[in-house]
Amino acid sequence: MDALTSLLDGPRARGAFLLRTVLAPPWGIRVRDEAPLTLACVTRGGGWILPEGGEPVRLGVGDIAVVRGPAPYTVADDPATAPEADVLPGGCSVGLDGTDLCEALDLGVRTWGTDPEGPTELLIGTYRLQLEVSARLLRALPRVLVLREGDWDAVLLPMLSAEIVKDEPGQEVLLDRLLDLLLISVLRAWFAQPGARAPAWYRAHGDPAVGQVLRLVHDHPAHPWTVAGLAAKAGVSRAALARRFTELVGEPPMAYLTGWRLEMAAELLRDPDLTVEAVARRVGYGSAFALSTAFKRERGISPSEHRARGPAGAVPADSTSG
Repeated sequence: MDALTSLLDGPRARGAFLLRTVLAPPWGIRVRDEAPLTLACVTRGGGWILPEGGEPVRLGVGDIAVVRGPAPYTVADDPATAPEADVLPGGCSVGLDGTDLCEALDLGVRTWGTDPEGPTELLIGTYRLQLEVSARLLRALPRVLVLREGDWDAVLLPMLSAEIVKDEPGQEVLLDRLLDLLLISVLRAWFAQPGARAPAWYRAHGDPAVGQVLRLVHDHPAHPWTVAGLAAKAGVSRAALARRFTELVGEPPMAYLTGWRLEMAAELLRDPDLTVEAVARRVGYGSAFALSTAFKRERGISPSEHRARGPAGAVPADSTSG
């Protein structure tokens, strides 16, 4: 498994919120939906994204933004325009006085806005739940990621634009898969850029020895790895691997392996059909007790407590370093 595959092995939209928004200036929308990840693409006109506490980012035609939640942000025609609507969890829109705007501004199938012929058109796709996107992926992203029209292959946009307004059997599943493909396409282009703030473990995949070790760990987390065993597979000495791995990744091989196993466990624990024992075996722990001990030591809560918290309990820290 290569670095990008490992990172993107997780987007699984399930009933995602997709919307075509058509607006006439002045317009401003404050997004407080607490969603983990949203994609916004400008297909006509332009606008600005204003993350809370961050710098405004301009979007033009063909530009696409990936916004990492759950912190609120504003989308507007101009940074000086005050928001006139709030988007709440679930996608419901209300005026600042609490008036329900979902029906008032309904312009048809998955279409919403102030003017059906408005000069600005946005396509919005939102992953509603944490379980739809892996924590490792979210931690790798900045608060707002923007790709300009010429920096990515927008081949999926015409298809999304055509399908988002259809109401046919199987349409939600089709749109879910289009959203996943769009996200993967955007992130693949972003990570290929020289200035992308990719996590250290992602960059380390370019090293012959460390890259091979990372692939082994990612592909076979349940294997009883040792530093000596990994070094033998990579064709280097134990000391050389330990030194090189720590230098490039920022932590020793076995610490990374533990973190990877527990991160996988955290993802798998969201599946109610898997017992803690089954999760433990999948990620390389001999028993539920062994997993629980390691999980509580590293994360401060037991696997059962993590599961009980649900998707909202696993929002990642605001970091792009690891």
